[in-house]
Amino acid sequence: MNPELLPRTAGGLREAGYRPRGVKTEIRDNLLTALRAGRDPWPGIVGFSRTVIPQLERALLAGHDIVLLGERGQGKTRLLRTLAGLLDEWTPVIEGSELGEHPLDPITPASRRRAAELGDDLPVAWRHRDERYTEKLATPDTSVGDLIGDVDPVKVAEGRSLGDPETIHFGLVPRAHRGIVAVNELPDLAERIQVALLNVMEERDIQVRGYTLRLPLDVLMVATANPEDYTNRGRIITPLKDRFGAEIRTHYPLDVEAEVDVVRQESKLVAEVGDPLLEVLARFVRNLRESTVIDQRSGVSARFAVAAAETVAAAALRRSALTGEQPAVARPVDLDSVPAVLRGKIEFEPGEEGREHEHLVHLLRRAVAETARNTFGGLNLRPLVEAVADGHLVATGERVPGTDLLSALPELPVLHEVASRAGVSPGDPPGRIAAAVELALESLYLARQLAKDTDDATTVYGP
Repeated sequence: MNPELLPRTAGGLREAGYRPRGVKTEIRDNLLTALRAGRDPWPGIVGFSRTVIPQLERALLAGHDIVLLGERGQGKTRLLRTLAGLLDEWTPVIEGSELGEHPLDPITPASRRRAAELGDDLPVAWRHRDERYTEKLATPDTSVGDLIGDVDPVKVAEGRSLGDPETIHFGLVPRAHRGIVAVNELPDLAERIQVALLNVMEERDIQVRGYTLRLPLDVLMVATANPEDYTNRGRIITPLKDRFGAEIRTHYPLDVEAEVDVVRQESKLVAEVGDPLLEVLARFVRNLRESTVIDQRSGVSARFAVAAAETVAAAALRRSALTGEQPAVARPVDLDSVPAVLRGKIEFEPGEEGREHEHLVHLLRRAVAETARNTFGGLNLRPLVEAVADGHLVATGERVPGTDLLSALPELPVLHEVASRAGVSPGDPPGRIAAAVELALESLYLARQLAKDTDDATTVYGP
């Protein structure tokens, strides 16, 4: 609803029949409404529908605080941010209150005093659900004051005594009252800082500088952690782990199709990258995750595949600028830019120094061969091999437009089938057809049916 049409005083809320409810109850009700209506409450989350999502929904329905445990780049933060969509779109707060308290349920001394003085005339403001999601990256320099609060010297200087609760400057967690608090990389918090969260998660009160404020905080605590940090470099202290009601393991996409969906959804491509090349990159990332030369403890993030797709698109855009070909369409030759540019995004096992590029090229070629088998399986490419053997050498590269690549070959029925298998129709621009033909040529080279000579800027397929 338009918040301008909603009640503006505490009395108006009572007349409208509005009743306070806890944030966990609110999330539970809205999640059940979405499930009963068949609406997906997790927009943009790919590959978790049968694994992580059911566990997460059960934890939310149970009213549990949650920690997501998984390697980097598995979408943990993205998943946490979708939780805000389960909150009411607008919620009433006491206008001007520091903690966003409910007009019918104030918790701080100042707000209770105002409510007693103004009664039904207590002014009401409406807060959007996006403002009720608070995220903090746990860094080693995070202090108790950042999370919980500290004494405000300005308020003390104004004449209040040190024992007065109104001298406190509240931290991130109390300010998230009636909302969601997400702590990313929780094990990176110093253990003494984690201790400060114990009362928040169990007794729902806070302690600042030696005196306790009995604030019935209403928050959903969620956190992320990497398994390596969870057990080695840092750790979640045992009492804090015990207070999380659910620990949910995340994972990388379980199949190639889900990996392609993630890349397509997350990448910002400056040129056209066809489905076969996206499949190559998805298979390449999966090969990296299975390789013994890659340090699997650090993982191979989904961001690697996204960055690879964006790099391939950039290579195609550069060729378009050099040759004038429109539209800019990526071809297999553009994959050569991936290993050199993205080598620093993954960790190799000790002893592989100096061979990183070699390993990446090998795994990328494997991905091309697997994609070609999946795309052209059962198709007889012998006529294409014979055409090249008859002297129709085919050149490609960063300065070779798609029309030149296609004009090097005679008219062959198999080329139409190659294009069709790659999802390209005869009326499409030459660049798209050239991308399909080049994938077929590269597969023949990898199957040792064609030769390939490469210099600085040009690659030539020959007999």
